[in-house]
Amino acid sequence: MKAVTLKKGNPYGTHRVIEPKGVLPQPALKIDNTMEIYDNEILIDVQTLNVDSASFTQIKDQAEGDVEKIKEIMMGIVAERGKHQNPVTGSGGMLIGTVKEIGPAMEGKTDLQVGDKIATLVSLSLTPLVIEEILEVRDNIDQVDIKGQAILFESGIYAKIPTDLPENLALSVLDVAGAPAQTAKLVKPGDTVLVVGGAGKSGMLCLYEAKKRAGVAGKVICMAHRSDSLEKVKKLGLADEYIVGDATDAVGVYNEIVELTDGELCDVVINCVSRPNCEMSSILSCKDDGTVYFFSMATSFTKAALGAEGVGKDVNMIIGNGYTKNHAAVSLEIMRESEGLRELYKKIYA
Repeated sequence: MKAVTLKKGNPYGTHRVIEPKGVLPQPALKIDNTMEIYDNEILIDVQTLNVDSASFTQIKDQAEGDVEKIKEIMMGIVAERGKHQNPVTGSGGMLIGTVKEIGPAMEGKTDLQVGDKIATLVSLSLTPLVIEEILEVRDNIDQVDIKGQAILFESGIYAKIPTDLPENLALSVLDVAGAPAQTAKLVKPGDTVLVVGGAGKSGMLCLYEAKKRAGVAGKVICMAHRSDSLEKVKKLGLADEYIVGDATDAVGVYNEIVELTDGELCDVVINCVSRPNCEMSSILSCKDDGTVYFFSMATSFTKAALGAEGVGKDVNMIIGNGYTKNHAAVSLEIMRESEGLRELYKKIYA
């Protein structure tokens, strides 16, 4: 029998781009989601999609909370784009699934084998995806179980699902792995740190790392939208100060931070809020030469850049790159180190 020769693919997946030509898969409007692999691709049987928080919030709002409408919107996005890229937020999420096929050109380039269960650590906004059926929507944790398949490009990063943590828990943590890992890089001993949206999935992980890195000489401030959300964070002792505030009220948040820091403001501000128009509360709360890390995909670069200029703020602003070296290991290690966080995340996400 004659061997089948697979088509050669580009490491970054440009061979899948349909429209417009010449761009990478993430900014593309439409990509080829045919589930016949190229020689350097990995085919995955998908179990669960973990949709980006900003994206899922927008979809829920559009669907007015109706689960069937949520399914319809998600199926429509994939049918139109060949990937799950929210046309409003531009963001995607990530997935968990089982390796079904590995292209021959990947030999020596991956440690994966057929049958391995993995979480992709690249966005659904660039991942060729087919959804045959949506089996369950867990809208409280932004997860959707599906019957379908996806493609991982040669350049795509992934993590094997750990055996010592529940799968859905690992998926939820890995979805936001960039946030605590970047926090670990940014926060130094003695720093004053504000986490906006600190009671959320990524926010609590950032608080843990900030407290760990700032040490006894530092101060970590948790801000949440509701007082009931703050209670779970207080019980775990993840911060030194706790405030309730509306992140869209820039001046109101600034006044709170001025009071808590005796006018010194914060060395590092981490924004994890999944709704728009929260840029300026983070910028105003940061001292000159400090750092603002915008992890949220609801962030507007234009509003942040021009807003900082408009108020004369000389701050370093970092776009929420979901990847930094060893981010999967850092985030999963938090679950092993902190029994309180692990039990809370199990309760919510597993």
